[in-house]
Amino acid sequence: MPEPLVFMMGKHPAPVPGDLRYCKNHMWCRPSDKQPGTLVFGFTAYAVRLMQDVYFLEWRVDAGKMVTLRQEIGFIETQKATSGLYAPVAGTVVRFNTALLNDPGTINLDSYGAGWLFELIGDAAETLDAAGYYAHLEAGWDATQRMIKGQINAGAE
Repeated sequence: MPEPLVFMMGKHPAPVPGDLRYCKNHMWCRPSDKQPGTLVFGFTAYAVRLMQDVYFLEWRVDAGKMVTLRQEIGFIETQKATSGLYAPVAGTVVRFNTALLNDPGTINLDSYGAGWLFELIGDAAETLDAAGYYAHLEAGWDATQRMIKGQINAGAE
């Protein structure tokens, strides 16, 4: 099994488990242990740290529906913003983690476990391994810091 990595977001560590695959929209995926051919998706520690507290989650497609890459499938409200959630790969949605509709805070506490988002039958070929995702984070970190500082400065006015 590949070694886990830790991306440092300033003073804050964002674990990147070595046994998962990653999407550029900051979701992780792994094969389902319950249904062969099905992938389980959730938010990475990096995404959770940027969002901070998750308050509300809603899905805009139904289980059993086909989705295309980058299709809006729901939206999320966090301490920082409300934004759309987009399919990280094309496929058929098998099911959503309905427990998150009642308690989306689980995403904050256990994003790699009980805070998983949905299962989808699709192809993980376009996903990144841990090292590839870490490199993706490094490449975008300067721009992310500028965005964060801009939000902080705008809130201070």
